Amino acid sequence: MSSEGLDIIAYDIGHRSDLLDLAIRAWIPVFPRMKADVPSFVYDSFYPDGWEMRQYAELAAVLDLEPENVDIAVLEDEPVGWVCTRLHPEDSMGEVYLIVVNPSRQGMSVGRALLERAYERARTAGMRMIMVETGDDSGHGPARALYESDGFVRWPVARYFKELQSGQ
Repeated sequence: MSSEGLDIIAYDIGHRSDLLDLAIRAWIPVFPRMKADVPSFVYDSFYPDGWEMRQYAELAAVLDLEPENVDIAVLEDEPVGWVCTRLHPEDSMGEVYLIVVNPSRQGMSVGRALLERAYERARTAGMRMIMVETGDDSGHGPARALYESDGFVRWPVARYFKELQSGQ
């Protein structure tokens, strides 16, 4: 797949370090805004050692455990984004599990090209639909805008947290 010099290629372990670095850079503007929007006891429970450590570990697990589901957007031989597409045949559904775009390339159709690759994977596998999940905090606003502009329909989900005190 090629669009204005952008190629979508299959993941190769040689890209691992670059993709992990790229993902951490992509989330630098997201997490401080998320932290401001969610209760501190929730944020601190999810990220006791900082968001970077948890994100890095989760992203590394995706690359190491399901490399066959990962595609990379490359521009001038440089990775500028990546996507992990999971399949859920029991629901006839593909899932954009993870999508990353270099902050300097956001708004330049890289994310849309990666979504198209995910759609292609799901269609080829015979899936009827595709879903993506993201936060409702202000840090994830650009991601929601991309998904909604590409025709995703929001499923109303509410997730609640309550801090437990000793003796409660």
